[in-house]
Amino acid sequence: MSKKESVWDYPRPPRLEKFSGGLEVVFSGITIAHSWSGFRVLETSHPPVYYIPKEDIQNQYLEKNSRTSLCEFKGVATYWDIRMEDRIVPNAAWSYENPVPDFLPITGHLAFYAEKMDACYVNGEMVKPQEGNFYGGWITKNIRGPFKGSPGTKHW
Repeated sequence: MSKKESVWDYPRPPRLEKFSGGLEVVFSGITIAHSWSGFRVLETSHPPVYYIPKEDIQNQYLEKNSRTSLCEFKGVATYWDIRMEDRIVPNAAWSYENPVPDFLPITGHLAFYAEKMDACYVNGEMVKPQEGNFYGGWITKNIRGPFKGSPGTKHW
């Protein structure tokens, strides 16, 4: 059984750690990402955000778009659409192409919004998406909240 973790024990500023477990992203019935060499970012009040290396992603389905955002801790985020035949999902994933020094290991890795996918898995367990439409954390049974992102938590 996995160790229980409270997001209130996670640090701020966030911590980056290597994740050696299995990560999987399924979209339109196709596994578009599968990795045993990802990273996770842990930040107070947020479920973990998992970053998958591009070499473990079927990149033919990804298109970089023009959207960017600024994270005070990681730098400028780049956003990616998923295009599969005539189906397109805008801003389905994001990456840091030139992160700040503490987050250099995730350069070019992608994080996916679980709510925009058919399913996302951590070690074979289907995750629950973090509420809201911005943060993108993945909730598993061993992660305890409450989590930032739901209504009324914007200014936590």
